[in-house]
Amino acid sequence: MPGRRPVALYTALALGYAFLYAPIASLVVYSFNASPLVTVWAGFSTRWYGALFANERILDAAWLSLRIAAVTATLAVVLGTLAAVALARLRPFRGRAGLALLVTAPLVMPEVIIGLSMLLLFVALDHAIGWPQRGSTTIVIAHVTFAMAYVTVVVQAKLADVDPALEEAAMDLGATPIKVFFAVTLPLIAPALLAGWLLAFTLSLDDLVIASFVSGPGATTLPMVVYSSVRLGLSPEINALATLIVVAVTIGIAIAGFVIAGGPRRRFAADGGDAATWRR
Repeated sequence: MPGRRPVALYTALALGYAFLYAPIASLVVYSFNASPLVTVWAGFSTRWYGALFANERILDAAWLSLRIAAVTATLAVVLGTLAAVALARLRPFRGRAGLALLVTAPLVMPEVIIGLSMLLLFVALDHAIGWPQRGSTTIVIAHVTFAMAYVTVVVQAKLADVDPALEEAAMDLGATPIKVFFAVTLPLIAPALLAGWLLAFTLSLDDLVIASFVSGPGATTLPMVVYSSVRLGLSPEINALATLIVVAVTIGIAIAGFVIAGGPRRRFAADGGDAATWRR
């Protein structure tokens, strides 16, 4: 029995990885299929990548999604950081519990409810003041609404690990609260800001449900295009698009892993250690 345990564990691990990554692997393989039928292999070909880059509808949707995701992530980091600082650093104030509830509510609220409520809000505002008209602006506002909740949680957790004595020491030396925030607090929470930005960017880029509610004419995001294409039947161009996204994510993860792994090594070298000692 003891000798069988590692085999069972490795088998379960292999089945788990196969369940997660076998569909992705098949998608990548069939993106090089010469046949227009994605389930029939007819030889190796890169024709669908050329067709993808010639498809202006997909390219325009991808560019729009990237712009919306970048703006959403930036605004979410700003607003989420302010909310996290208010919750983690300010003294207890009236309405703090309400602020915490409003900030974290999008984390557990179904996307259908968020999308429907934002749609009703935008329609009411459009009738009342003529702004905003549904389009990329409304998508950004809706995405910021739920993305800042994730940023707030990440930044607030990082602020809990930052020693308040560092900020108090800076103020004792004559720094104003604003200068303390930009010179002391902000550098200490910079990794959390980057993580929050990437998380918000990913959530916005991947969103379909909320964008479907609040988008308007001329504002079709990439997930909406992919979903509409899949409803009409599987297309090899979508396989090619998904393969490019998988490659980009893999490269990003590899770069992030290299940077994270190199951090302790650089600190070890700065302390006087050599590479041979680090490898041991």
